[in-house]
Amino acid sequence: MSPPVLRGVGKAFFSLKAELEGDLPSPPFVVAANHYSHFDPPAIAAVLDLPIRYLAVEELFGLNWLLDWLVVGYGAIPTPRNRVPIAAVRTALTALQSGEIVGVFPEATRVSHWGTLPPRRGAAWLAIRAGVPLVPVAVVGTGHASGLAGGVRRAPIRIVIGEAFPPDLADSVELTERWAKWMTSQINRFPGTEVSGPRRAYHRDPDAPK
Repeated sequence: MSPPVLRGVGKAFFSLKAELEGDLPSPPFVVAANHYSHFDPPAIAAVLDLPIRYLAVEELFGLNWLLDWLVVGYGAIPTPRNRVPIAAVRTALTALQSGEIVGVFPEATRVSHWGTLPPRRGAAWLAIRAGVPLVPVAVVGTGHASGLAGGVRRAPIRIVIGEAFPPDLADSVELTERWAKWMTSQINRFPGTEVSGPRRAYHRDPDAPK
């Protein structure tokens, strides 16, 4: 499904809107976003209007044909959850060196609320190692549209694309902290947009729908 089609669907059903804080760098770069829903990757692709190769946990593949189509269609990079992702890292670095965009969700799983899990340093490490910018992206509303509770509901979705962090300004720890601080400030701009109830993370809740 192309970005224009995704934008059309997003606007029609989810009132999809985007904000751009600064100039988007030319590829290659790393996109680092928060993660509420399977809707996050296509929503981000729709507003960026660029192909993004997401790191996606291996367990996503084979769940259903539509998800496989979306994941494989966007050139996802299969990534193991519980072992060192050597092959995935090599593939991601090769993609960046070839001028592509790699997308990473530093929380490493879907969550009900921002801050449920501490972010991992993979996105920052990739950006620094490849010498490319890290573009922070805040996704708002997808937890209501289709979050851990499953199903699909009409809910407004907002995407905020932050000003890129150059890879030479920090190490992976500092860069991850800067990303998390920016993300917190963006989520706080939209009070009431997260789902109600206790904090949950998918891989810590085996009974949650996939």
